[in-house]
Amino acid sequence: MDQQKLIAAIKRMEERLHRSDVHMREEITGPILDAIFDENTILRKEIEGGLTFDFYYRTKIARDFWLAEPDLPDHVWEPQTTKLLTILARQAKDVLIGGAYFGDQALIVAKQILPQDGTVHCFEPNKAQFHMLQHNAERNGLGNVKAWRLGLWKNEEGKMKLIGEDSFAHAELVSEQMEEDSAVFSTTSIDTYVKEQGIGKLDLILLDIEGLEQTVLQGAESQLNLPAGEAPNIIFEVHRNYVDWSNGLDQSDIVKYLQSFGYHIFALRDYNSNVAMTGKPVEIIPPDRVYLEGPPHGFNMIAVKNLSALDDPQIKICYDVSPKLLTHKKIYLHQPTE
Repeated sequence: MDQQKLIAAIKRMEERLHRSDVHMREEITGPILDAIFDENTILRKEIEGGLTFDFYYRTKIARDFWLAEPDLPDHVWEPQTTKLLTILARQAKDVLIGGAYFGDQALIVAKQILPQDGTVHCFEPNKAQFHMLQHNAERNGLGNVKAWRLGLWKNEEGKMKLIGEDSFAHAELVSEQMEEDSAVFSTTSIDTYVKEQGIGKLDLILLDIEGLEQTVLQGAESQLNLPAGEAPNIIFEVHRNYVDWSNGLDQSDIVKYLQSFGYHIFALRDYNSNVAMTGKPVEIIPPDRVYLEGPPHGFNMIAVKNLSALDDPQIKICYDVSPKLLTHKKIYLHQPTE
């Protein structure tokens, strides 16, 4: 059976056997695909608009992108996060992405801001994914992607190493004795980077760096201190393994830290997958009205100083629902409100 026939068969299986109490992709169809490809398999897929991505079959990101419905999706991963990025980047000149991976969201933004001579500054310490990011940018003719195999941190003095598998890995500081390890990488701070690059202000920051988000933002105070209208909009991930929201998300350290600079914060409702959401608004939730029950999980948040940045017909505020959208849950908490 060729790959296209296999994909079609898996999609039919998911549609016909769908049950609200069973996650078909995770429990049945996904393992079938996992048994066929190994971590060194490189696949190629195009998205709507013509961008083409090469990627290793190593994580759920690769698997769900490969099984995307429709076959030509408008995103690679996290549809609503990608949509919000494109909304906020409409007039952007400088966008910084920490945890750029193989360019799944960076390239979409880079293509969008190319006409206004915008640049996407990408940081990806995973060596294989860093080279794939460079490859994908070159293959798509996106010379406005600046890629760095560096880790973002609060300063440029750290040496770090990734612990864990691929997109699930988190960075930890290493001792001096380990600094010669080939897997060890250097760090920089956002403040240091913008100064060295002669960037007056960043328009947009995306951080998906497995628990280091607040530490990295502590190294970006020159940007966070800018007034509304000049300070960057920020999309960042929080996860229960790294962020203590036991007293409420609004009382978590990272939310209060950004609020101290005058930011307004919202949780972003999204699928941790590739799911068609064309025409559906991006739903955001005030942090004191977020439903957080369930096993440890993570989701993205958006921080803006100027609330007019969210004054868009494609953005909708909602309340008392989960930011975690799940295809196998049919209750209102985990599905788009519409």
